[in-house]
Amino acid sequence: MHRLVSAVVLAFACLTLPACWSRAAAQEKPNLAVEARNLSTPDICAEKDNIQIDFVSPAVRSFRVQAIHPVYIGSIGVDRYAPDFSSCSFFTSKYFGEDGERVTLFETPALQIVGYRLPNFWRPAHTPLRIGAKTFEGLHAVQVWVRHRERAEEVMVFYPPDGYWRIRPLPFADMRWTAYGSSFLIGPVEVQERPIVDLASIAFDPASKTFTLDFRRGGSGRMTLQALDQDHISLDVAFDGAMPANLPFATMRSMFATETNSDVARAAWLPKGADAWSEGSIMDFKQAEVTEFWAGRRVPSRHNTSAPDMNFSLFSDKAPR
Repeated sequence: MHRLVSAVVLAFACLTLPACWSRAAAQEKPNLAVEARNLSTPDICAEKDNIQIDFVSPAVRSFRVQAIHPVYIGSIGVDRYAPDFSSCSFFTSKYFGEDGERVTLFETPALQIVGYRLPNFWRPAHTPLRIGAKTFEGLHAVQVWVRHRERAEEVMVFYPPDGYWRIRPLPFADMRWTAYGSSFLIGPVEVQERPIVDLASIAFDPASKTFTLDFRRGGSGRMTLQALDQDHISLDVAFDGAMPANLPFATMRSMFATETNSDVARAAWLPKGADAWSEGSIMDFKQAEVTEFWAGRRVPSRHNTSAPDMNFSLFSDKAPR
């Protein structure tokens, strides 16, 4: 478990945002810039995924995804995480997993994988999940839990039918819980009613903490849990085989109504060849060739106050050694 969870509580001393964005990437140099495209649309509903950032490059073979506690995490007195349907055309009072079947797929004292078969998921569950010698069918959602401070902490949830992933660090300092926020897609991103990645199969290796993803549109990917602590969670992604060159290889989706009612409100990006970051409102960003991209919040939001910022970095045209 010592490889997964740091015993040291990291001091949150990131007084300047670039130090937070680049900390885990500081010792490595990217060799590739990718196109970041903003397909976001304005909306007043705080529960709609109206933020969409696509990452496009036919050359990319590896990169890193991180979720990092927001800069104001240490100042949160009361966390807000209840859904806000006040300006939405839809509403649900159902909690995740309230209906359906919950199945423990894998369990050790340090790690637990839990699957759900849900009655009303929007896409059929045709993606098998293999863990060791066992294969599980019909799963709509899967959670990853780790042991921390003598209790189980959920750090990841993913949805095999449409390829969505959400991650979060371990709770900061003495906090007992923090919220999920933005989601992301890994692999050839296409639109079937909404952006998805069509997964033929998923395999998980508990020893290396690696997911292997086989894409129906071609190629495969490996996503490894590289770091997890009370500050951030980091996933290293590598692609194998030929994937469609005309489709994004990753997409971030999130929610924005106003700066204080959002899961992300700001964007910052390191343009190709630049010596300094550019930044602004997430809605004002258009498109850029970037070597790193961050999306998050500088001030607390009424929506998922403790949800993490997202960072995409270390784009490379070389597979990791």
